[in-house]
Amino acid sequence: MAKKRKHEEASEEGRKKDEVAPERPKRTLTAWKSEQLEKQNDAPVFRNKEKVLITCSRRIISRYRHLMLNMVALLPHSKKDNKVESEDSKGATLNELVEFRNCTYCLFFECRKQKDLYLWMARSPDGPSVKFLVNAVHTMEELKLTGNHLKGSRPILTFSSNFDKEPRWMLIKEMITQIFGTPKDHRKAKPFHDHIFAFSIVDNHIWFRNFQVSVPHNETDKMDRGGLDKMTLIEVGPRFCLNPIKIFGGSFGGPTLYSNPLYISPNQIRAMEKRKKAGKYVKKVKAKTRRKMHELENPLEPDEFADLWKE
Repeated sequence: MAKKRKHEEASEEGRKKDEVAPERPKRTLTAWKSEQLEKQNDAPVFRNKEKVLITCSRRIISRYRHLMLNMVALLPHSKKDNKVESEDSKGATLNELVEFRNCTYCLFFECRKQKDLYLWMARSPDGPSVKFLVNAVHTMEELKLTGNHLKGSRPILTFSSNFDKEPRWMLIKEMITQIFGTPKDHRKAKPFHDHIFAFSIVDNHIWFRNFQVSVPHNETDKMDRGGLDKMTLIEVGPRFCLNPIKIFGGSFGGPTLYSNPLYISPNQIRAMEKRKKAGKYVKKVKAKTRRKMHELENPLEPDEFADLWKE
């Protein structure tokens, strides 16, 4: 009986070895991956690994800081860092931060005089970089719009036809595509699209809008695939306008590739407004002096009855 038991135990162990389940294929966001398919597809495949560092300068006001936080929430492949001092040597500091955080692009919000906001879009460490003046800033909290989309979903980038007319706009379009386009298999991104980033050029300014793609999902009337007529766009926010100032060949500096001839700095605009206000006062003073000179040149004739009732 003992021999039979040993034989039976050995046969049971052999069966268990034969009946071991094959390894489960790896699961990704899009589909299941097996080792056989990986071996078949040994050809190199491009994978987008762009990461964006978002930071700001010190002494930034709350409105601009909220805009920066909105951009951090909209870009799941972004990394937020501490504030950086706005000095002449900020380029070297930011390049070190970008390299330390393992990023390729940087969005730097620079606030000056607690009034003016400048945005740097730079590719580190070789460039190029673009400097913008940010106008017409409206954050999500301020607008309180009805649109809403899931956090981390991938956006659809739309550009107006003006971006393909001049080389400077083509360069800016490529940089915006690489910065705002969320990578496909990023760990914080969701594998579907439910909102649109719209970039349009009006009066040599880039206007940014964020829209939610609203699709009716009623049980009685479900939308067919490709039924774009029933889709609607609802604005989410934020809103801002970018006025390009200069395009540099390096990261946060280097040779100037383009300079906007129509750009007027906010300091010059404020100085012109002060001169206009000062001009009003100068006109009043000149009018008083002219009146005095006129009275001296044309004195009144003495009145015969001026001292009649004094006696």
